[in-house]
Parts: sequence; structure tokens; C-alpha cells
Amino acid sequence: MADRKAILVIGAGDATGGAIAKRFAREGYVACMTRRNADKLQPLVDQIRAEGGEAHGFGSDARKEEEMVALVQKIETEIAPIEVAVFNIGANVRFGITETTARVYYKVWEMACFAGFLMGREAAKVMLPRGRGTIIFTGATASLRGRDGFAAFAGAKHGLRALAQSMARELWPKGIHVAHPIIDGAIDTEFIRTNFPARYATKDQGGIVDPARIADLYWQLHMQPRDAWTHETEIRPWMEPW
Repeated sequence: MADRKAILVIGAGDATGGAIAKRFAREGYVACMTRRNADKLQPLVDQIRAEGGEAHGFGSDARKEEEMVALVQKIETEIAPIEVAVFNIGANVRFGITETTARVYYKVWEMACFAGFLMGREAAKVMLPRGRGTIIFTGATASLRGRDGFAAFAGAKHGLRALAQSMARELWPKGIHVAHPIIDGAIDTEFIRTNFPARYATKDQGGIVDPARIADLYWQLHMQPRDAWTHETEIRPWMEPW
């Protein structure tokens, strides 16, 4: 147990979250991954294990305080100390402001911001006594600017960015590296392939982001020495307008 280290990925989907879990597993970290439906994680768990890594999938609602507390404690006591915690829930939806119901706005905030607070708080609790650890919150274009139709998503991502900044200022002096990478661009996913075929066609020219490249960035952030920590960085394909 003393030599084991775990990475917790909240929102380990088929693209970015899964790539991050696989990247750290290749470095010897125990990959602990969550989705609302644990069955959807099984192919990722099987792949990591087939490549010689250790992986565990959990069905969990990241918006529920009691479930987040129990998840972190289970990993800490039964699997390995959490060295890295990654919050990767998206909740990207588009509605005109007059069509944005209170339920939609609140649910997006719960998923993309409040759940990040719960993970960050519980990760900090277990990392602080050890005086080390990395907490990463995945940002998006909406973290920086709100586009028409994205009031709910931009509000939540702005809130997550503020959370990350506040936690960094509090936890950096105590040995905990808090980072907020911003992914500004289309990511190579089934959603982009199906819904934006023209954009997906630019894949061979580097027009969309490879999730493995994002995973490499997260590994680099974790490995940064304390005298050269990065809090916020941006990653985008060359053709992305900004």
C-alpha cells in the first residue's frame, strides 16, 4: 500500500477521461474511474488491465456529497492513496436564454461546478496530511467567455475556474498542485465525428484535439517541479479561432 499511488478520474468517458486514466496507468498509477453507470466503464477497465495496468471502475453520482465522500474514502482505505484527482465532467448543452429552464441551469451547475467542488474538497482532505498531490479541473472555452446559447454551461465553467484559482492559492503553499487546463477546440470523439463531419475531416491535418495529447499534458502538469508549477494553460488545435 505504501508504494501504491492512485489517480481518481471523475467523468472517465470514452475520450479525454479515459485517455487520462490510461496514461497514468502506464506510469504505474492505479486508475480509479467514475461514471454514473459503472457498466460503461468496463471496456476501459478491461483495456487498462490488458495492457498490464490496474484499474477500478465505480458507479457514482458526483453531485451527491455522501457518494463523493464514500468514494474517496473507499479508494484511500481499500485501494491506494489518491495522488492525483481529475475532474472531467462536461455538461455542455445549448439553449437560448428564454428556453433555459431553472432545472437545466441548476443541473448543469451541479454537474460542471458543484461536483468539482465536492471532488476538490475531498481530495484536499486526504492530500493535505501527506503534503503532496495534484488536483486538476478540466476547463473549456466556456471557462473564459460565454457564447450565445451557453449561459448555463459558461456560468458553471466560470464557477469551476474560480474554484480552481481559490484552491490553488490556498493549497499550493501546502504542497498541493492545483491546475486548470483549458481545452479550447473540438476533441476527437464519436460526437464530433457524427455531428460535425466537416470538422472531423480535418483530423489528419491536426484540426481536432487527440485525447492522448490532453492526457500527456495532464501527466506533464503532475510531474512539474514545485518551483515551476503551472496553474492555467490552454491547448487547442492550430486551426481553432481564438
